[in-house]
Amino acid sequence: MNKLLAGLLGVAMLPQLALAEDAPMSPLRPDQAAFRALYKELVETNTTLSAGSCTLAAQRMAAHLKAAGYPDSDIKLYSGPGHPKEGGLFAVLHGTSKTAKPILLLGHLDVVEAKRADWVRDPFTLIEENNYFYARGTSDMKAMTATWVDDMARFKQSGYHPKRDIKMALTCGEETAGAFNGAQWLAQNHPDWISAAFALNEGGGGRTDGHGKVMIQTIQVGEKTPQDFRVEATNVGGHSSIPIRDNAIYELSEALLKIRDYDFPLKMTDTTRSYFAKSGAALGDEDKMGAAMQQLAKNPRDKAAEAVVSSDRSYHSMLRTTCVATLLDGGHADNALPQRAGANINCRIFPGETVEQTRLALVKIVGDPKIKVTVGTTRGPLAEPPPLDPKVMGPAEKLVAKYFPTVPLIPVMSTGATDGVFLGAIGIPVYGAPGGWGDPDGNGAHGLNERRSTRSVYVGRDFLTDLVKTYADTE
Repeated sequence: MNKLLAGLLGVAMLPQLALAEDAPMSPLRPDQAAFRALYKELVETNTTLSAGSCTLAAQRMAAHLKAAGYPDSDIKLYSGPGHPKEGGLFAVLHGTSKTAKPILLLGHLDVVEAKRADWVRDPFTLIEENNYFYARGTSDMKAMTATWVDDMARFKQSGYHPKRDIKMALTCGEETAGAFNGAQWLAQNHPDWISAAFALNEGGGGRTDGHGKVMIQTIQVGEKTPQDFRVEATNVGGHSSIPIRDNAIYELSEALLKIRDYDFPLKMTDTTRSYFAKSGAALGDEDKMGAAMQQLAKNPRDKAAEAVVSSDRSYHSMLRTTCVATLLDGGHADNALPQRAGANINCRIFPGETVEQTRLALVKIVGDPKIKVTVGTTRGPLAEPPPLDPKVMGPAEKLVAKYFPTVPLIPVMSTGATDGVFLGAIGIPVYGAPGGWGDPDGNGAHGLNERRSTRSVYVGRDFLTDLVKTYADTE
């Protein structure tokens, strides 16, 4: 549990949110029952890279839109050359305004691999137990993706005519580096399809106290850029019976310890400054962490405040570029001096910094001309943080106040990665929408027995529907 959440739990005046309790949702409204069936269909469509098909999922979601009345001209199924099972879906609901720019609903169809032998339940069967939905993708991110499809279908069926065009892009390849990435393909090949004033995506949402009470809501405004580097030492080697200090494994080890001990300089964006100011205020001046967060937001040069805030690993990562060793290899025989030793360094680059700047920083940190630092696999373009746009933030804040009274909406910069980077690279700001919520343990996303509370799914759907309509009806 992070310090913000722990602090919020101790705020006596914060009321218990009956709306957000993880209590049973029965009986379901007819529209909720129909949504549950759609959600079940999507979750039970295996979309892993190894054995599943995003193309099948896209086709099934397209069928819902066609049944709702969308003409073929407003629905596009696509896939990249040589990737028949990694396809996606684009659709548009036309608005009435000739001047208002569209909004885009972005969601990925693919999920992380899941082995049946490791799970308590079948990972590709939607199982409802103890007020939770269990299955791969229930949390990341098929609840939101199903909501986008459900919204588009209901909007059409009801005869709703928004001012803005509402576009939807469902993609594949988000969860697997090196796979065909639908968001990247759309940005490169059909930017006209997805052109929008801004996009709503995963990355935001609420967090509970671990017992069903929503304590905070966040909207993701920016993210760090993941980048791998290889740090490698080489040597002529020789017989292990005559060891010398000039040893590739020792040299690599010394380099890695230097990387471990180095803190990149503190930096802030408008998003992170706002995050620490609002989060600190929520914790209160009497809380050591809360006071330090507020002070750091006011004065990023305050070393004492930086030390306190950086003691939390999550906050430490939000304040700077981070680099960490994740893989090792070296040597070629038990009885030989190593000729080569290398490590993968996974960096999360702070917005505004480049891959080459980070590589040169690693070279300087290592400080050994015999050690090579090279760029590894690149996932995508550098993340471009969107602005804290009042036209985006304002409606979200009002809806959070309506659905979750007294719960703050806090802008957050993700230390992970989403497909939003591909849209940001072509000038489309991307925001991780609030609404649904998760537990402090992460709900098994990317791990075993992934789950999402039933109330989070249903209430989150209602919230997102209201949010989309609010944006779509304003210019």
